[in-house]
Amino acid sequence: MGKQRRKWGDRKDGRRVRNTPGLQTVMAHLMPNRTDNEVYLHDVIDATELVRYLEKKNENLDYKITLFHCAITGLARMVRERPLMNRFIQGHRIYERNEISLSFVCKRRFSDSGEESLMVLVPKDTDTVNEISRKIVGDVEETRKSEHSTGGVDALLDSFAKIPRPLLMLIIRIIRWLDFWGLNPDFLTEGDPNYTTILCSNLGSIKCPAVYHHLNNYGTNSIMITIGTLHKEEMLMPDGHKEIRDVVDVGATLDERIADGFYFARSLKLIKHIFTNPELLEKPLGESSGFEYH
Repeated sequence: MGKQRRKWGDRKDGRRVRNTPGLQTVMAHLMPNRTDNEVYLHDVIDATELVRYLEKKNENLDYKITLFHCAITGLARMVRERPLMNRFIQGHRIYERNEISLSFVCKRRFSDSGEESLMVLVPKDTDTVNEISRKIVGDVEETRKSEHSTGGVDALLDSFAKIPRPLLMLIIRIIRWLDFWGLNPDFLTEGDPNYTTILCSNLGSIKCPAVYHHLNNYGTNSIMITIGTLHKEEMLMPDGHKEIRDVVDVGATLDERIADGFYFARSLKLIKHIFTNPELLEKPLGESSGFEYH
């Protein structure tokens, strides 16, 4: 996404959306908390063609491209083609991000005591599933070299946890005030999933179904998505017959103030289209998918 000149009222992480409909403007004041504007979406997506694509794709690779890598790529494309999904509301104003960003949690060890690490991906317009998959695999492998946080937002949170409670309460109040005005320093926001377009959780990796996860009033994140376990399920096909298909359930929580239900529904249709036409994952994100909305 090309950078635009910053104007008065813009934030360093987003451009202020001007000439918004009156309803959206008023809602940002009447219901300023993101958690008061959550809408929930659950659906089962047919992943049969995607599974076949991955089986063939992984035959000659020295690493494994997973369904989660494809989902992240598909979500990045969806946001690229559906720009209202890249908006957020903070300080009673609506903004559009300067870039697309996706975040997720990486479990360092699959055990009860295993720590979690926060990871952020900023895809480029030239990226395809190949580049995005390599980036995710590389970052996860690097993170799992240590059982404890080695830097970034994880180390920052560890430092905050050692501060005495009264002082920490004061610091948090200052941070929330800076957050309201978009003045938080970069060291507080870089690598923080609360400041990304989509926060995604791959629950399928721990054999768990998709759930609804709340949004946070802190930060700018407007979309939270969980991806469940790939499984078999009987589905009704377009011609009326029933068939056992590979499916994955998805749960999403969205800030209803960034767009309307019609826009959300069309965005979901694009995701489903990508899952049933996985060859689109080979196209750079900057190229249109050519999907026609009906």
